[in-house]
Amino acid sequence: MVKIRNTLIAANWKMYKTVGEAANFVKDFLPQVVGGAEVDIVICPPFTCLPYLSAGLKDSSVQLGAQDVFWEKQGAYTGEISTVMLQDLGCRYIIVGHSERRHIIGESDLIINRKLKAISGAGMVPILCVGETLPEREQNQAREVVRLQLEQGLRDVAAPELVVAYEPVWAIGTGINANPADAQEMTGFIREYLAILYDKTWAEGVRILYGGSVKPDNIAQFAAQPDVDGALVGGASLDAHDFAQIVRFNSNV
Repeated sequence: MVKIRNTLIAANWKMYKTVGEAANFVKDFLPQVVGGAEVDIVICPPFTCLPYLSAGLKDSSVQLGAQDVFWEKQGAYTGEISTVMLQDLGCRYIIVGHSERRHIIGESDLIINRKLKAISGAGMVPILCVGETLPEREQNQAREVVRLQLEQGLRDVAAPELVVAYEPVWAIGTGINANPADAQEMTGFIREYLAILYDKTWAEGVRILYGGSVKPDNIAQFAAQPDVDGALVGGASLDAHDFAQIVRFNSNV
Protein backbone atom coordinates (compact mmCIF):
# COMPACT_ATOMS: atom_id res chain seq x y z
CA MET A 1 0.00 0.00 0.00
CA VAL A 2 1.35 3.43 -0.95
CA LYS A 3 1.12 5.96 1.86
CA ILE A 4 -0.58 9.27 1.14
CA ARG A 5 1.16 10.98 4.06
CA ASN A 6 4.67 12.35 3.89
CA THR A 7 7.11 10.94 6.45
CA LEU A 8 7.85 13.17 9.45
CA ILE A 9 10.92 12.73 11.67
CA ALA A 10 10.91 14.93 14.78
CA ALA A 11 13.79 15.39 17.22
CA ASN A 12 13.00 15.94 20.89
CA TRP A 13 16.18 17.14 22.55
CA LYS A 14 14.52 17.27 25.99
CA MET A 15 16.73 19.06 28.58
CA TYR A 16 19.97 18.67 26.63
CA LYS A 17 22.29 21.02 24.71
CA THR A 18 23.56 24.51 25.32
CA VAL A 19 23.40 27.08 22.53
CA GLY A 20 27.01 26.25 21.63
CA GLU A 21 26.23 22.55 21.42
CA ALA A 22 23.18 23.30 19.29
CA ALA A 23 25.35 25.35 16.93
CA ASN A 24 27.78 22.44 16.54
CA PHE A 25 24.88 20.07 15.88
CA VAL A 26 23.46 22.25 13.09
CA LYS A 27 26.92 22.62 11.53
CA ASP A 28 27.35 18.82 11.44
CA PHE A 29 23.77 17.82 10.68
CA LEU A 30 22.62 20.02 7.80
CA PRO A 31 25.29 18.93 5.28
CA GLN A 32 24.34 15.29 5.90
CA VAL A 33 20.68 15.75 4.95
CA VAL A 34 20.97 18.07 1.95
CA GLY A 35 19.63 16.32 -1.12
CA GLY A 36 18.32 13.37 0.87
CA ALA A 37 14.97 11.61 0.70
CA GLU A 38 11.76 13.63 0.93
CA VAL A 39 11.21 13.59 4.68
CA ASP A 40 9.84 16.43 6.79
CA ILE A 41 12.31 17.18 9.59
CA VAL A 42 11.47 18.98 12.83
CA ILE A 43 13.84 19.80 15.69
CA CYS A 44 12.38 20.60 19.13
CA PRO A 45 15.22 21.98 21.28
CA PRO A 46 15.13 23.47 24.79
CA PHE A 47 13.62 26.95 24.92
CA THR A 48 17.07 28.50 25.40
CA CYS A 49 18.19 27.22 21.99
CA LEU A 50 15.14 28.36 20.03
CA PRO A 51 16.45 31.82 19.03
CA TYR A 52 19.70 30.36 17.68
CA LEU A 53 17.98 27.54 15.77
CA SER A 54 15.42 29.98 14.40
CA ALA A 55 18.30 31.74 12.66
CA GLY A 56 20.49 28.70 12.06
CA LEU A 57 17.80 26.71 10.26
CA LYS A 58 16.34 29.64 8.33
CA ASP A 59 17.84 28.71 4.97
CA SER A 60 17.20 24.98 5.34
CA SER A 61 14.13 22.78 4.98
CA VAL A 62 14.33 21.76 8.65
CA GLN A 63 11.44 23.13 10.67
CA LEU A 64 11.47 24.34 14.25
CA GLY A 65 9.35 23.02 17.08
CA ALA A 66 8.96 23.53 20.82
CA GLN A 67 8.74 20.97 23.59
CA ASP A 68 5.85 22.58 25.45
CA VAL A 69 3.62 25.66 25.66
CA PHE A 70 1.22 27.41 28.04
CA TRP A 71 -2.43 27.83 27.06
CA GLU A 72 -2.72 31.61 27.57
CA LYS A 73 -1.30 34.16 25.11
CA GLN A 74 0.13 36.39 27.86
CA GLY A 75 -0.27 37.20 31.52
CA ALA A 76 1.16 36.73 35.00
CA TYR A 77 2.34 33.15 34.45
CA THR A 78 5.91 33.05 35.71
CA GLY A 79 8.16 30.73 33.77
CA GLU A 80 5.68 29.94 30.99
CA ILE A 81 5.93 30.35 27.20
CA SER A 82 3.00 31.26 24.91
CA THR A 83 2.12 30.37 21.33
CA VAL A 84 2.67 34.03 20.42
CA MET A 85 6.26 33.88 21.69
CA LEU A 86 6.93 30.61 19.89
CA GLN A 87 5.48 31.88 16.62
CA ASP A 88 7.70 34.94 16.93
CA LEU A 89 10.69 32.58 16.89
CA GLY A 90 9.43 30.70 13.84
CA CYS A 91 8.10 27.60 15.57
CA ARG A 92 5.60 25.56 13.56
CA TYR A 93 5.22 22.46 15.78
CA ILE A 94 4.69 22.01 19.54
CA ILE A 95 4.96 18.75 21.48
CA VAL A 96 2.03 18.26 23.86
CA GLY A 97 1.42 15.60 26.49
CA HIS A 98 4.81 13.92 26.38
CA SER A 99 4.90 11.06 28.88
CA GLU A 100 7.62 12.78 30.89
CA ARG A 101 5.33 15.77 31.40
CA ARG A 102 2.40 13.51 32.20
CA HIS A 103 4.26 11.31 34.68
CA ILE A 104 7.02 13.57 36.08
CA ILE A 105 5.39 17.02 35.93
CA GLY A 106 1.89 15.67 36.56
CA GLU A 107 0.08 17.16 33.56
CA SER A 108 -3.53 16.06 33.30
CA ASP A 109 -5.62 15.51 30.19
CA LEU A 110 -7.44 18.76 31.07
CA ILE A 111 -4.18 20.72 30.89
CA ILE A 112 -3.22 18.96 27.67
CA ASN A 113 -6.65 19.80 26.23
CA ARG A 114 -6.17 23.50 27.05
CA LYS A 115 -2.78 23.47 25.34
CA LEU A 116 -4.19 21.74 22.26
CA LYS A 117 -6.90 24.39 21.97
CA ALA A 118 -4.30 27.15 22.23
CA ILE A 119 -2.04 25.58 19.60
CA SER A 120 -4.88 24.88 17.20
CA GLY A 121 -6.27 28.37 17.71
CA ALA A 122 -2.87 29.84 16.86
CA GLY A 123 -2.68 27.88 13.61
CA MET A 124 0.27 25.82 14.80
CA VAL A 125 0.65 22.04 14.68
CA PRO A 126 0.53 19.99 17.89
CA ILE A 127 2.42 16.74 18.21
CA LEU A 128 0.11 15.00 20.68
CA CYS A 129 1.85 12.21 22.57
CA VAL A 130 -0.14 9.24 23.82
CA GLY A 131 0.91 5.90 25.24
CA GLU A 132 0.59 3.36 28.01
CA THR A 133 2.86 2.29 30.87
CA LEU A 134 4.16 -1.25 31.17
CA PRO A 135 1.66 -2.23 33.93
CA GLU A 136 -1.20 -0.88 31.78
CA ARG A 137 -0.02 -2.95 28.81
CA GLU A 138 0.41 -6.06 30.95
CA GLN A 139 -3.16 -5.61 32.23
CA ASN A 140 -4.47 -5.33 28.63
CA GLN A 141 -5.41 -1.68 29.20
CA ALA A 142 -3.21 -0.14 26.49
CA ARG A 143 -6.03 0.63 24.04
CA GLU A 144 -8.30 2.05 26.73
CA VAL A 145 -5.53 4.31 28.06
CA VAL A 146 -4.73 5.64 24.59
CA ARG A 147 -8.42 6.03 23.74
CA LEU A 148 -9.02 8.18 26.84
CA GLN A 149 -5.92 10.28 26.16
CA LEU A 150 -7.19 11.01 22.64
CA GLU A 151 -10.79 11.59 23.69
CA GLN A 152 -10.03 13.88 26.63
CA GLY A 153 -7.11 15.66 25.03
CA LEU A 154 -9.03 16.51 21.84
CA ARG A 155 -12.36 17.30 23.50
CA ASP A 156 -14.00 20.32 21.86
CA VAL A 157 -10.95 20.87 19.64
CA ALA A 158 -12.09 21.54 16.08
CA ALA A 159 -10.44 19.13 13.61
CA PRO A 160 -6.94 20.63 13.62
CA GLU A 161 -3.80 19.98 11.65
CA LEU A 162 -2.51 17.30 13.95
CA VAL A 163 0.37 14.91 14.46
CA VAL A 164 0.00 12.08 16.98
CA ALA A 165 3.02 10.34 18.49
CA TYR A 166 2.45 6.90 19.96
CA GLU A 167 5.08 6.46 22.66
CA PRO A 168 4.80 3.38 24.84
CA VAL A 169 6.08 4.78 28.14
CA TRP A 170 8.03 1.62 28.90
CA ALA A 171 10.10 2.08 25.73
CA ILE A 172 11.21 5.69 26.23
CA GLY A 173 14.90 6.02 27.03
CA THR A 174 15.12 2.38 28.07
CA GLY A 175 16.69 0.88 24.97
CA ILE A 176 13.61 -1.34 24.73
CA ASN A 177 11.24 -0.68 21.87
CA ALA A 178 7.91 -2.07 20.80
CA ASN A 179 8.21 -4.38 17.85
CA PRO A 180 6.94 -3.05 14.51
CA ALA A 181 3.79 -5.19 14.68
CA ASP A 182 2.92 -3.76 18.11
CA ALA A 183 3.51 -0.24 16.80
CA GLN A 184 1.25 -0.88 13.82
CA GLU A 185 -1.49 -2.39 15.97
CA MET A 186 -1.64 0.73 18.14
CA THR A 187 -1.14 3.34 15.42
CA GLY A 188 -3.85 1.64 13.40
CA PHE A 189 -6.13 1.82 16.42
CA ILE A 190 -5.30 5.50 16.88
CA ARG A 191 -6.27 6.25 13.28
CA GLU A 192 -9.52 4.31 13.66
CA TYR A 193 -10.41 6.20 16.82
CA LEU A 194 -9.57 9.58 15.27
CA ALA A 195 -12.04 8.68 12.52
CA ILE A 196 -14.69 8.17 15.20
CA LEU A 197 -13.86 11.47 16.92
CA TYR A 198 -13.83 13.41 13.64
CA ASP A 199 -14.22 11.64 10.29
CA LYS A 200 -12.41 9.02 8.24
CA THR A 201 -11.15 11.34 5.53
CA TRP A 202 -9.56 13.69 8.05
CA ALA A 203 -8.10 10.80 10.05
CA GLU A 204 -6.46 9.36 6.93
CA GLY A 205 -4.48 12.58 6.59
CA VAL A 206 -3.18 12.65 10.17
CA ARG A 207 0.45 11.64 10.54
CA ILE A 208 1.06 9.18 13.36
CA LEU A 209 4.60 8.73 14.63
CA TYR A 210 6.23 6.03 16.71
CA GLY A 211 8.40 7.16 19.64
CA GLY A 212 10.42 5.00 21.96
CA SER A 213 14.14 4.15 21.60
CA VAL A 214 14.14 4.84 17.85
CA LYS A 215 17.60 4.34 16.36
CA PRO A 216 19.20 4.21 12.89
CA ASP A 217 19.01 0.41 12.87
CA ASN A 218 15.26 0.14 13.59
CA ILE A 219 13.62 3.20 12.00
CA ALA A 220 13.06 1.52 8.61
CA GLN A 221 11.15 -1.35 10.22
CA PHE A 222 8.79 1.01 12.00
CA ALA A 223 8.33 3.36 9.05
CA ALA A 224 7.41 0.41 6.82
CA GLN A 225 4.20 -0.13 8.81
CA PRO A 226 1.06 1.18 7.04
CA ASP A 227 -0.01 3.54 9.82
CA VAL A 228 3.43 4.64 11.06
CA ASP A 229 4.34 7.89 9.31
CA GLY A 230 7.68 8.57 10.96
CA ALA A 231 9.16 8.93 14.41
CA LEU A 232 9.53 11.15 17.45
CA VAL A 233 13.20 10.62 18.32
CA GLY A 234 14.71 11.29 21.72
CA GLY A 235 18.24 10.17 22.60
CA ALA A 236 19.33 9.33 19.06
CA SER A 237 18.43 12.85 17.90
CA LEU A 238 21.18 14.34 20.07
CA ASP A 239 23.91 12.99 17.80
CA ALA A 240 24.05 14.68 14.38
CA HIS A 241 25.28 11.57 12.58
CA ASP A 242 22.73 9.23 14.17
CA PHE A 243 19.84 11.61 13.55
CA ALA A 244 20.92 12.13 9.94
CA GLN A 245 20.93 8.36 9.45
CA ILE A 246 17.40 8.16 10.84
CA VAL A 247 16.22 10.97 8.56
CA ARG A 248 17.82 9.29 5.54
CA PHE A 249 16.63 5.77 6.39
CA ASN A 250 15.10 5.20 2.94
CA SER A 251 17.73 7.03 0.93
CA ASN A 252 20.07 5.24 -1.43
CA VAL A 253 22.63 8.01 -1.11
